[in-house]
Amino acid sequence: MRISTKGRYALRLMIDLAEQSQDVFTALKDVSRRQDISVKYLEQIITQLNRAGLVKSSRGPQGGYRLTKELRQYRIGDILRVTEGKLAPVACLEDEENACGRAASCPTLPIWEELHKRINDYVDSVTLADLVSQTADFVEK
Repeated sequence: MRISTKGRYALRLMIDLAEQSQDVFTALKDVSRRQDISVKYLEQIITQLNRAGLVKSSRGPQGGYRLTKELRQYRIGDILRVTEGKLAPVACLEDEENACGRAASCPTLPIWEELHKRINDYVDSVTLADLVSQTADFVEK
């Protein structure tokens, strides 16, 4: 499993929004400048995050985007699943029910199931608040 630039940039975008005042909408051009990510690419990402209810948008001169919840309510796994889809290490685990004809006799399936569980457990245990805190610690060093 590999997280694409879209997933990585979504996390950077969410951290950037989290570092701004929660009462103010932030323009994508400002995020673009700070994060060195093109506005066009950020527009693709923010559209997905907005549809998922993770951010709120506002139009006009003071428009932009802001978070909709408290930082500790954002699980990193939820953000990644919006941009990446299922975080399954193999295709047969992407659907709710494993439709692989070899599932009952596959000797490697338990390995992939456990890896899938651990990936999801980990990314769901880390919050946006955790990342913002780590970012602040990193900047201080």
